[in-house]
Amino acid sequence: MRITLPSRTALSAYLAIICLFAVAWFTHPGNTHSSFALMGSAAKATGQSPKPIYTSRFASSGLVDFVHSSAVTALPDGSLMTVWFAGTREGAADVQVRAARFDAGTGEWGAEQVLATRDSTQRGTQKYIRKLGNPVVALAPDNRLWLFYVSVSMGGWAGSAVNVMVSEDFGRNWSEPRQLITSPFLNISTLVRSAPVFHADGSIGLPVYHEFLGKFAEYLYLSANGDVIDKFRISRGNNSLQPTVVPLDGQRGIALLRYAGNTHHRVLATRTEDAGQTWSEPYPLDPSNPNSSLAAVATPDNGLLVALNDLRDGRFKLSLYGTDAKMDDWQALRDLDKSPDPNGNPFSPDAYKEIIGNEFRGSSGALRLPLETQFLSNLDTRVCTSRGCEFKYEYPYFIRSPDGMYHLVYSWNNTFIKHVTFNDAWLSERRN
Repeated sequence: MRITLPSRTALSAYLAIICLFAVAWFTHPGNTHSSFALMGSAAKATGQSPKPIYTSRFASSGLVDFVHSSAVTALPDGSLMTVWFAGTREGAADVQVRAARFDAGTGEWGAEQVLATRDSTQRGTQKYIRKLGNPVVALAPDNRLWLFYVSVSMGGWAGSAVNVMVSEDFGRNWSEPRQLITSPFLNISTLVRSAPVFHADGSIGLPVYHEFLGKFAEYLYLSANGDVIDKFRISRGNNSLQPTVVPLDGQRGIALLRYAGNTHHRVLATRTEDAGQTWSEPYPLDPSNPNSSLAAVATPDNGLLVALNDLRDGRFKLSLYGTDAKMDDWQALRDLDKSPDPNGNPFSPDAYKEIIGNEFRGSSGALRLPLETQFLSNLDTRVCTSRGCEFKYEYPYFIRSPDGMYHLVYSWNNTFIKHVTFNDAWLSERRN
């Protein structure tokens, strides 16, 4: 069969159309949202006890899988829901998006549930799915529960797409997953990690980032039904990832970014004065950032709390800082978790088991305390290598619930999802 190639004129026209389409997608001036307003910064405390509160517990309960990249949201009945991904390793074909619920009455996290798998995502999106990662859960003001998570059909994380599921009954039932259309070409290289922002008009702001042909952050505008209606660059270039957006008032907000370059090795910040449509040039802050995820939340006194690995290298310490809205003054409030070795050096298996056993008992909670022996028996294959056994605390995620309590979840040695709770009274003690 003879194949007729297109003429040079036709090919040039075809390429011109593609270029015009790309330019229209990435630089379109329309669909501005000057009337959009970021929801208020911090929830007002309602009947919160003045007694200082600080507690920690494990949200996950599995003893075999690698667990990572958690998120948490508050539900109207006072309970919490957290999500994370779990599998034999990051990027493995058996990775699932899992969830658990916190009962405020008992102070315990319940059993794990599976929300999404490769197979369920493949059925819902009608696309081949290789792996899953980075789930984010958040309750909208209309009481719809949103779940965003990453999937990859080809290549590595640079080939990611963002999927969305919605629940109308606080997580008992979920819609089929579908993919957000965020890019004109193959719809690849969009990842999510941080909490969405719910706008006053019902739309949703979703901080995302890219790792293909650059490392930069964007702010997606989604309709109330979760369709992409616009997007704006938070940063450009090749050195910023995983933006966490903190609204300050109706129009102003701050984005803190994970630094992935070779110059600053510090947290990056950028600001918006128009509800996320334009952002200032990112600039480095005081805290160090060893190319690791961080989380931030607003406080009632117009300040911020930031959880991060304030290290030049490694993730063996996770710290809590307070700062003002200008982010000029930083105060170290607490080391949430850290290796006993100040340089993060590995320990022998026997020494490690003794240390981590004490840490486990301090945060297990009554329901998980009986798991200690089995947990310690699995450490050799989970956290130890030929170099020894290391501590790792990473990927924090922050919220302030309507009752004024702060909730922070993070990966604890890649073996459990840890949940820390505290209140403003506890913060006041740390600041004095």
